[in-house]
Amino acid sequence: MNKKKPSRSPHAETKPATGPIAKESWKPGNVLAPVPVVLVSCGGTADYRPNIITIAWTGTVCSDPPLLSISVRPERHSYDVITAGGEFVVNLPSVAQTRITDWCGVVSGREHDKFAECGLTAAPAGQVACPIIAECPVNIECRVTRRLELGSHHLFLARVVAVQVTAELIDAEGKFRVDRAGLIAYGLGHYFPLGPAIDHFGFSIRRRKTGRRPGPGSGI
Repeated sequence: MNKKKPSRSPHAETKPATGPIAKESWKPGNVLAPVPVVLVSCGGTADYRPNIITIAWTGTVCSDPPLLSISVRPERHSYDVITAGGEFVVNLPSVAQTRITDWCGVVSGREHDKFAECGLTAAPAGQVACPIIAECPVNIECRVTRRLELGSHHLFLARVVAVQVTAELIDAEGKFRVDRAGLIAYGLGHYFPLGPAIDHFGFSIRRRKTGRRPGPGSGI
C-alpha cells in the first residue's frame, strides 16, 4: 500500500538563514538539554527508610514493554538502596517543588530524612514496596531489570509496572493534561519551567481546513 505523501513541506514555515551560521567547537560532554528532572523515591523497607534522590539522567527506553532508565553515581546513598530493593518510583516535580528538587540532589539520605524535612508525603505505591511522593503530579513505579556499569554513573534499566497521576490533571475526556501540571526541566546546571504546548504529534502533515467557495444560488 502506498502511503500518501505529506501535503505540506516541513520547511514551509522555516525562514532561511540570511548568512553563515557561526558555530563553536566544544569538547565532548553531556549538553543534551533540556531533559526531565525527577525525584526518585526508593527504600521504605526494613533495611532502608524512604529516601529521595534528584535525577536528571533519565529517559524513556522502550514503549512495549514500557521501560525507562535512570543513571546514578555508585557513591550515592540511593544507589545502594535501589540495588538492594530492585525498585524505585520516578516522581515528576512541579515548578512549585523546584527548591525541594534541588535540595534533594545536594544532600545525602544517609544524614537526612528527606521526606520529613521537605514536608512530603510518602504514600503507598500500587505495585512496588517503595513509596510515591504524593505531592508530585505524576508517579511512575518501576522494577529494575538490569544494571549497567558505564563509568561515572551506573544505569538502572527498569520496567514500568504502574503509573499514578493527580486526578485534577485528568480532563472530562479522560486525557492527561500535562500542560496543566507545571513540570520543570533541567539543562546545563539550571532549572526551567515547561511552557505551553506548541502542537500535537503529526501536526506537520496535518491538512489545513479550507473554506468552501460558495456555489451558484448560495445567496451570497
